[in-house]
Amino acid sequence: MAAPNAQIRPYRLKDEKVVKFAIGKALMEGLTVANRRAVFHPFTLSIWVALSCIMVEYLGWWPNPEHGFLRFFSPMPAFACWAVLILALIDWINRPYFEDAASDALHRLDVGNIEEYYARSPSSGFFVLKYDSSIIGFIAIDASEDSQSIQSFEESNKVKEEKRGTSSVAMIRHFYVDELFRKADVQDDLVAFAVRCAFGASEEVKEIRVATSSLLGYVQKSLSKFRFKVDGITRINLGVYGWTTGMMNLKRADWEKEKSVFT
Repeated sequence: MAAPNAQIRPYRLKDEKVVKFAIGKALMEGLTVANRRAVFHPFTLSIWVALSCIMVEYLGWWPNPEHGFLRFFSPMPAFACWAVLILALIDWINRPYFEDAASDALHRLDVGNIEEYYARSPSSGFFVLKYDSSIIGFIAIDASEDSQSIQSFEESNKVKEEKRGTSSVAMIRHFYVDELFRKADVQDDLVAFAVRCAFGASEEVKEIRVATSSLLGYVQKSLSKFRFKVDGITRINLGVYGWTTGMMNLKRADWEKEKSVFT
């Protein structure tokens, strides 16, 4: 039996459904992390214990020695009840931000026609990582004249031919790796491949930028390995406890000094 083969290749039209689903999934992953952090926050745990104890006291559910070993289970319904309510409340508060972000990303100009959009500059590309015939990750780097645009395809009927060209700033618009494969650091291969594509295909590209979030640690860790530097941090005061977002960049000069890192 042949060993599974892994390869990075350009996006193809047949990948559309899987890729678009994964773009949304990548953004919604932040919701899972935000919810988990909020649930295990000391303040949340304190509120949970306090409310549960109040309920147990009010209903008289403290363990009764007459009930033997089973007495220790009597307070559990109160703790379980408040746990479910708190989990639901946290998700209800956090969810709108991520749903809006996913919807926005799926309506961006580059997602309307991925193959056509990323063919407008030699330094652009949407690359998928396949393992054993399954797509397990992807990275999209946009070096076109629209690289910093947030326009949706609903606002623009088509990608204009006159917009072909290469910008001095390339943006990593999408970056995702399936969680099962992150421990193998396959995300590093995607970053190295995309950076070589952007800087190697055209001298016009002077910088690569990417928006990151503290909720997706594996992305920030991988970018840092390749000398991407933090360029501003913004505190998002949304959700239960909020989180930070920021920009990271890599200058061509830094890339040329340490090309060996990207091989």
